[in-house]
Amino acid sequence: MRTALVYHEDMTAARLLWEDPECEIERPERLTAALRRLQQGGLEQRCLQLAPREASEAELGLVHSPEYVSLLRGTQALDTQELRALSGQYDAVYFHPSTFHCARLAVGAALQLVDAVLMGAVHNGLALVRPPGHHSQRAAANGFCVFNNVAIAARHAQQKHGLQRILIVDWDVHHGQGIQYIFEDDPSVLYFSWHRYEHGRFWPYLRESDADAVGQGKGRGFTVNLPWNQVGMGNADYLAAFLHVLLPVAFEGQMQATPECFGHLTQLLQVLAGGRVCAVLEGGYHLESLSQSVCMVVRALLGDPVPPLSGPMEPHRSALESIQSVRAAQAPHWTSLQQQGSAPTPRPGTCSADGRTSLVLPGGPTFKAAEAQASAVLSSLLGQLHLHPTPPVRTAVALTVPDAALGLPPAVLHQEGSAPQEETRAWARLHEALAQDTAFTALGKVLHLLKGILDGQVSSGVATTPAAAAMLDVALRCSLSHRAQRVLCVAVGQLDRPPDLANDGRTLWLDIRGKEAAALSPFHVSMPLPGTTGAFLSCVLALVLPLAYGFRPDLVLMVLGPAQGLQEPHAALLAALLRGPAGGRVLVLVEQEPTSQLAGILARVLHGDAPPSLGPFSTAPPEDTQALLYLRGQLEAQWKMLQCCDPVP
Repeated sequence: MRTALVYHEDMTAARLLWEDPECEIERPERLTAALRRLQQGGLEQRCLQLAPREASEAELGLVHSPEYVSLLRGTQALDTQELRALSGQYDAVYFHPSTFHCARLAVGAALQLVDAVLMGAVHNGLALVRPPGHHSQRAAANGFCVFNNVAIAARHAQQKHGLQRILIVDWDVHHGQGIQYIFEDDPSVLYFSWHRYEHGRFWPYLRESDADAVGQGKGRGFTVNLPWNQVGMGNADYLAAFLHVLLPVAFEGQMQATPECFGHLTQLLQVLAGGRVCAVLEGGYHLESLSQSVCMVVRALLGDPVPPLSGPMEPHRSALESIQSVRAAQAPHWTSLQQQGSAPTPRPGTCSADGRTSLVLPGGPTFKAAEAQASAVLSSLLGQLHLHPTPPVRTAVALTVPDAALGLPPAVLHQEGSAPQEETRAWARLHEALAQDTAFTALGKVLHLLKGILDGQVSSGVATTPAAAAMLDVALRCSLSHRAQRVLCVAVGQLDRPPDLANDGRTLWLDIRGKEAAALSPFHVSMPLPGTTGAFLSCVLALVLPLAYGFRPDLVLMVLGPAQGLQEPHAALLAALLRGPAGGRVLVLVEQEPTSQLAGILARVLHGDAPPSLGPFSTAPPEDTQALLYLRGQLEAQWKMLQCCDPVP
């Protein structure tokens, strides 16, 4: 099994023993509701289930003081009045006679998950735990948190497994100041947190939760805070934060999000660190929304396609201000943020890594004020799941010449079928190159695979073909005439956009390896092939993905044509990232050399495996940076997801 689920019912034992409106929301039902939803969705059964052990006191001492551990050990013998008095010494905390046992299990669950992932027993996993941990500090409980589960797990990964670089992504609505304090001078741990801040007026009311808190000493640049200063941030805001802040920094360093958004964010994180993602539950207090969010995270960890994002794909102005602030604060420490720049938005009318792991702290909408939002969000999600059910086949391959050496997972379907001869012959009349025997056979297989994707029987596929340009033209026209309303074409290599293709907004054509950077229209963009890893990442994160998510396609056609020039890890990363915008519906056409293993690599990443390492990070040359800035400046007025700063009024 690729995904572990770590849980123990004993973690539901601790509960509030007196009346306290602030603390009553941290309750055992947070775990039982999430677990029940995982069971109902058939997700628990697909995971390797691990029962956690209690963390030892030596392991707790990786982060916490001996005196604090001793204090918590003593709570097991206290009566209710004594527990209440001790709880009152901390901010938003309650203790129970079972707290010490529950908290040690929570830490132990995170440690077992890290061990299972780093020892290769699983690819990734989720620790479903309580009490949470990211607010707790060396010698203090805080915000329902007793021991800092994720901080201890990170230190454990360093000491036991020798990891040199760890990324912690904290997307709880509250700032995890405990993790920040523990690692703020440590360059071996990159801590990223987005959180509701409201200019310091939201709990925990800390100045150091703002964007200009970047770490201390050698750790400067390794604390990344993205504070949200107004409520109502949506999917576009969270996605923009990932594309324009977190992912550029993570690759270089070798409040109202819907549940499906958490699936997309988890999917994006799996392209890092060889897919070694350990998710650890932190906050989230609206039971239904939390349960759905947990399910979306597990679906993404399992490699399932996630539903397309709902809502308008345009970041709020306040979100852009926050993103601009954090990029400015972090730019002195990260070359990728300096190179991407912040091109001002034109006025309307301008244009009609190895040796690391990722620890993810999912949370959800908080407190009772979120209940009305959550109900609307869940209705939207259920609608998305109804419209986009998981196809019976996740990935299929259609090979011109069968190749047993591709090393595909057993669940990848080797497609043998073809479209009916008459249908294939009708489409072949569009291009003379498709009438030849080998190309005609490949066309039949491509049409059959494409229909499977459009009819919801197959999620994604890879097909090899001897005539990529002609095959792409047919695949595009067939898609538009069948079910697809909007098709994204990402063409890499010597592939020209069909001259008679209607410019009606149903097709977005991105040409990578074009002759020059040009926005020929809002729906036809040409970009020279990036020359370095840094330039490629900037192109994908700052141009391709914002355009793709903004377009909201029903299908992605990615084509690697003649002289396409991408290294295999780059092509695999591009395919993996393109799974998100269309809910997993991706067809990759490859004009493949006989000795290449590229089709197999692409099939594995579409099936949910992590792409191969890109190797050492190399900065983008000035000409690539200028080309990217030029294109963004031309297109930002039309495509709002390209924006990473407050628009020019």
